[in-house]
Amino acid sequence: MTDKFRIGVISSVHGIRGEAKVFVTSDEPERFRRLKQVHAQSPESALHLKGAKRTGERTDRDGVLLELSSVHFFKRMAICKFKGIDTPEEIRKYIGMELWVPREEGIRLRKGEFYVADLIGLPVITDAGETLGTVKSIWPTGANEIVTVQRKNGEELLLPYIKDCILEVNPEEGFLKVHLMEGLL
Repeated sequence: MTDKFRIGVISSVHGIRGEAKVFVTSDEPERFRRLKQVHAQSPESALHLKGAKRTGERTDRDGVLLELSSVHFFKRMAICKFKGIDTPEEIRKYIGMELWVPREEGIRLRKGEFYVADLIGLPVITDAGETLGTVKSIWPTGANEIVTVQRKNGEELLLPYIKDCILEVNPEEGFLKVHLMEGLL
């Protein structure tokens, strides 16, 4: 299981006071109002961390630690102001960086709910015991989610996340059990 969750991505500068537009990737955008700090990281995080150490920013093993001073929303974006970042030039270096929170700050789940991050990479087995592959992604479509299964042969299989198809989700034991309805394979 993952120890942190991505909740957004800094997409651009907002205004002249060093605010950032954040594309929210969390199911609960309002969570930004309750946060005190986030970890900013990118796929090239080593590069950003080296720069952060030169400029004196607080860093930890999870990236650059940014403290939130205010959050408001504009359209579908969170507008975040971080302490110590006061100009567009200062926030610009964070564009493209992902914002993460520790698992302890994750949204509380109800019975039968799971964090998508905990399902990625799980083996997918059929009710007949056949291993289909691993969970590559889960994405919303409006009516229901779709599970993308990466097959051993490199192909992808799309499965609807409905009770007739997804029989058991068990991240603790490490598997997703499915029933292949006619026409899915």
